[in-house]
Amino acid sequence: MRIALLLVAGTRLAAQGPAGGFGSVARSGAVFDGYYFGSGFAFHHVTEWTVPVTLSQRLGSRITVDLASAYAQASGATTSGTLEASGFTDTDVRLSWAAVSGHLVLTMVGTLPTGKGTVSDSTVPLLSALATDLLAFTTPTFGAGGGVTGGFATAFKLGERWAGGAGASYRYHATYAPVAGSGELEPGGEGRVRLGLEGPVGGGGSSLSVYAYNMRRFRARAYNSTNQNAIQVPRGNVLALGVRLERPLSPTLDFAPNLEFRHELAGPSTGSLELLGWLARPGVDVRYRASGAVALLFQGQVALGRLAQNGGSVSLVGPRAVVLLEWSR
Repeated sequence: MRIALLLVAGTRLAAQGPAGGFGSVARSGAVFDGYYFGSGFAFHHVTEWTVPVTLSQRLGSRITVDLASAYAQASGATTSGTLEASGFTDTDVRLSWAAVSGHLVLTMVGTLPTGKGTVSDSTVPLLSALATDLLAFTTPTFGAGGGVTGGFATAFKLGERWAGGAGASYRYHATYAPVAGSGELEPGGEGRVRLGLEGPVGGGGSSLSVYAYNMRRFRARAYNSTNQNAIQVPRGNVLALGVRLERPLSPTLDFAPNLEFRHELAGPSTGSLELLGWLARPGVDVRYRASGAVALLFQGQVALGRLAQNGGSVSLVGPRAVVLLEWSR
């Protein structure tokens, strides 16, 4: 799930580690993702609503446990009708350990298969669109059999005022049968690397963050004649470059314009990767602290880009709106 990325928008470099003491944070709200495509594409538009729920428990100065799940509803309009899917997603349980306080955080995530076990073959085109990494839907899948992810993040000083950060992770997907009546599918692993810089700019406590992110999706572990109806997960490589300026407007209100560029290559299990598409996503985040325990998070973005289509390309426009309520103690 990509829910956690939205919920922590506006936070500092991840490698700073859990704060001291014990504390709890709960978040929920609503997220809308939509993409509208140019003429000639298989879909006129694909939209998705997600209601995420996350709980975070800090256990002392070094350990934090997070739980994240969601309910989602998606639909896609085609020339032959509308495809729909809905249900609960898989559940992520994350353990973060500040192995070296302020410098190194180790993470382990177990994805529990609480989402849909199988789907009908009629919804495969819609689910394939949702799973396209370039589009970065908040809920890219309603269930994928579970899995395990391990990673680390580190931070270091760059001069007197700036800091750098780096992180990497690898995800192992469990075997599952995504389509009713099909054979089992064994997806390939995913390796992810992220680099970032952060530091103050101007006056008034403003902070500038710049980051680069790369995800490599490897060849499926098994795909053969017994799995002809299964969803094929192609190899792929996603590159993202982003910048974010966080500026406090008052003691209770933070304002953060941001911009991200994404680019994806994809291909079959053998051979070279080819351009799947690209997009630029400008947006703004607003965080309002209503009280010492309650905060409201707002996010608005719009993606503009193109997707490969039969030797050419089609345009895409993708609005995203997020409203979340955060409670902490």
